[in-house]
Amino acid sequence: MKKLFYLGIIGLIIFEILNVYFIMPMPGSQQMRSIDIAYFLYTWRWIFRGIFGVMIVFGIFPAFQQARWFTLLGILFAAGVCYAFNFKMAADAMFEETQALSMKPASENQIKLDRVIIGVELNGEAKAYPISQIIYHHQVCDTLAGKLIMVTYCSVCRTGRVFEPIVNGKVEAFRLVGMDHFNAMFEDNTTKSWWRQANGEAITGELKGTMLPELVSQQVSLDTWLKMYPTSKIMQPDLKYKEEYDSTAKYESGKSKKKLTGTDSLSWKDKSWVVGIQLYGESKAFDWNRLKKERIIQTNIGKKAVILVLADDNKSFFAFLNPTSNGKFSVKNDTLIENRNRYNLKGENLEQITNKQASLIRIKAYQEFWHSWKTFHPDTQEY
Repeated sequence: MKKLFYLGIIGLIIFEILNVYFIMPMPGSQQMRSIDIAYFLYTWRWIFRGIFGVMIVFGIFPAFQQARWFTLLGILFAAGVCYAFNFKMAADAMFEETQALSMKPASENQIKLDRVIIGVELNGEAKAYPISQIIYHHQVCDTLAGKLIMVTYCSVCRTGRVFEPIVNGKVEAFRLVGMDHFNAMFEDNTTKSWWRQANGEAITGELKGTMLPELVSQQVSLDTWLKMYPTSKIMQPDLKYKEEYDSTAKYESGKSKKKLTGTDSLSWKDKSWVVGIQLYGESKAFDWNRLKKERIIQTNIGKKAVILVLADDNKSFFAFLNPTSNGKFSVKNDTLIENRNRYNLKGENLEQITNKQASLIRIKAYQEFWHSWKTFHPDTQEY
């Protein structure tokens, strides 16, 4: 019977480690296609714990009689592993959600204008969310023009996305549960399915294959955003997490050299920055170093002609459909110029000479690490 005790202790320890290993950035864990195994272990976690617990109970007295101190050490060690992996290394324990969301107009703003934000505008209402804050929280829930939104960011992939937290027509709550291929995963409260942050797709569970509705968002400097939307409100720091926010400055500027979140200054390395665009099933990645050098890029993605432009602040980027396909654009002082037409960074035509010169159609474009874009867009082209 004493063997049951030792087998129960060893089994419980191994289970608790594996239950976290597959969904956290541990050596080798994020390179494997192990999401289904991870979800199986997590879904049946109480069954596994119950089985190992029963084994421990049935074998504890014979084991205790033979080796009292060794048995006590085994129990303490197993308890320590359970505590560490469930209360210290769990994703939602390491990165807490803000409980004091504060949105202020520019006149009351405390965020420096050179900081990078995820901006979103809907029906004339605009809001800005500094990535220095979303990096830590991973998600911030808010309302915009009467619509519920979920602003998300994954620092290991450098992906900022804004979704509607709507599943099957109903409002859903999410929590950070871990990561898959280095991308943050959220778990919905109702079905416990796991959702990928990079594209809002449920990748395992009852809702596998379901997509969250995504809103068009913009990664820009706060200064550029306020020039575009001067009445925008800006997310202010939750003082409880000030230390965590202050630690993100090097990450934001690309000067961090940390293994998971650091930037490689060279091009087309795993931690190099790219701008990714996907249109009608076709995708293309643009080297950030080249974009900084050329300022404006015109190319095709599939059959669609697109324009990618970098603002003067070297932080804000914008992508549009090219209305004339062969029209030659240039950029000067954050104004796009094509023949006699001039457009601002919102794509609005500043001239409106004829009805043919309508505003440019803005399209989704994302700055992220190259390893992230190529993982979730395996057929992407490189510009």
